[in-house]
Amino acid sequence: MPKIPQSVLVVIHTPQRQVLLLQRAGQPDFWQSVTGSKDFEHEPWEVVAAREVREETGIDAHAEGCSLRDWRLENVYTIYPEWQHRYAPGVWHNTERVFGLEVPSYTGVRLNPCEHTAFAWHPWLEAADRCAAASNAEAILLLPRLAASSSRSHRCT
Repeated sequence: MPKIPQSVLVVIHTPQRQVLLLQRAGQPDFWQSVTGSKDFEHEPWEVVAAREVREETGIDAHAEGCSLRDWRLENVYTIYPEWQHRYAPGVWHNTERVFGLEVPSYTGVRLNPCEHTAFAWHPWLEAADRCAAASNAEAILLLPRLAASSSRSHRCT
């Protein structure tokens, strides 16, 4: 089954703007936030974001003290030729929806070793500098404005 060209980017951060970055397996210089694609066309963005966070980090986006926010931003980018075989013929672009997930500063991380080999928490500006993908860095740079101003959120109590 071809991969759906719709994915999420989830910037995981603490209230103090420490950002979680993950090192991609097999690519030691590739640091990123959580990413992942929809499993089916009409799957809600929020469901995809929460699922990918859990799969990649072990973090429950709906746990007490967590706040998953749809930042209502979308990036459209060209799919690299080496990944083209995963998509239907003629699909050349992916739409990426951006989310923020605020977590308590003591939140533990349990990596999926098939996807990531290391993680690190960084101050937001440093995290943006370490990201391999420009869209990921740009999202992190928006953290101070978007984390506080998003009107659509799921607040855990």
